[in-house]
Amino acid sequence: MFFDRPKSGERAILVHLKLPNSHVRDDPREFEELVLSAGGDPVEFVTGQRSSIVAKTFVGSGKAEELRALVVLHEAEIVIFNHTLTPSQERNLEAIFECRVLDRTGLILDIFAQRARTHEGKLQVELAQMHHMSTRLVRGWTHLERQKGGIGLRGPGETQLETDRRLLRVRIKTIESRLDKVRKQRDQSRRSRMRTSTPTVSLVGYTNAGKSTLFNCITDAGVYAEDKLFATLDPTMRQINLPHVGKAVLADTVGFISHLPHRLIDAFRATLEEATHSALLLHIIDAADEERARNVEQVEKVLAEIGASEVPQLKIYNKIDLLEHSPRIDRDDQGKPIAVWVSAQSGKGIDLLFEALAECLGDHMIAGVLVFPVVVPAAWSRLRAKLYCAEAVGEESYDEHGNSHVSISVPQVELLKILSSEGIAEKDLEWSGVVPILNDNEEWQTSLSQKQG
Repeated sequence: MFFDRPKSGERAILVHLKLPNSHVRDDPREFEELVLSAGGDPVEFVTGQRSSIVAKTFVGSGKAEELRALVVLHEAEIVIFNHTLTPSQERNLEAIFECRVLDRTGLILDIFAQRARTHEGKLQVELAQMHHMSTRLVRGWTHLERQKGGIGLRGPGETQLETDRRLLRVRIKTIESRLDKVRKQRDQSRRSRMRTSTPTVSLVGYTNAGKSTLFNCITDAGVYAEDKLFATLDPTMRQINLPHVGKAVLADTVGFISHLPHRLIDAFRATLEEATHSALLLHIIDAADEERARNVEQVEKVLAEIGASEVPQLKIYNKIDLLEHSPRIDRDDQGKPIAVWVSAQSGKGIDLLFEALAECLGDHMIAGVLVFPVVVPAAWSRLRAKLYCAEAVGEESYDEHGNSHVSISVPQVELLKILSSEGIAEKDLEWSGVVPILNDNEEWQTSLSQKQG
């Protein structure tokens, strides 16, 4: 930080208090896993209960003295609270403990700073850190707030605190400008996928639910995956091929957690926007976690904050090998898949996952055999060529009359777009066997007009 603070280290004392006004039940076990994920060495876990928060030190004087004694006993180098502390509370507690004090937000920011690998990820973390740090400047430069006078000491009329605030604002503006470029690049890539009708499937879920392991199992991407919170921070996208659907893009995203700082949500909005524009969300759930219902609720809350609550969702219950469950697909009353039980570690149920994905994304697919007569207009020849360019043709055969039978599987909106570009009406298509139904409702017409635009 910007002030002289005691040297920080890894030997940590953890503090978790039960507060009556807390609407969300905190998990002390998750808090300890966060500290371990950050590289901390917990030597003591202090719990307690308070009816109200002390404005000056968050905890009461008795608890503060108890913590000070534990710091001396264990020679602790940092005290971490599973709560959000104000800048003044952090400084007052540091004066009492004579060691570094960190709250939950600062702990998560530290983990994110360790995990960021890409240029975009580092920018996002730095932006969140700058916003977090801006509220703590006033407590760090109290000894430099007064402007100096005298010969050789007169400055531009700006205190050290004002200088740092100005520099911080400039840096924040620079990072936001760079992240705007990242958003534009993502928008351009997204529009390109929309033009080719390539659906995007995003993996979302609570941290450490097994998203990256599942991502590697499906794509062989080899992304970093480990049994720790926030092992994945930087987004990764890979192309996959689904039966009866064709190409799709699979996106791995950062994990969610309860009390995720809003600044982090804002900073990672460029990344999380992939989820809002996806054709399908795969909500990865740790089936063996005792708190899985609470974790699902937290993920749904974050999805609502980023505007992705209306995106179709398929729940993936992972780690069934820890429960000795068999892989299966759960369906609703209409027979549509709503959940798949798999083990990304062992690979059990991955074939069922592909089957469910094909069903969820294949609702708007057109699959059938188009018949091209021996003599056709030029527009029909171009139609056949464009179907090949779109990689929509499975196989082609000829009957005794020389007519060409082309087996196709193509997104409905893509077929409508090709037909419109060649001026061919849907009713003029000749199909062999079962005739696919082309839905011409308002939704598809709107989608078609957007793609043509």
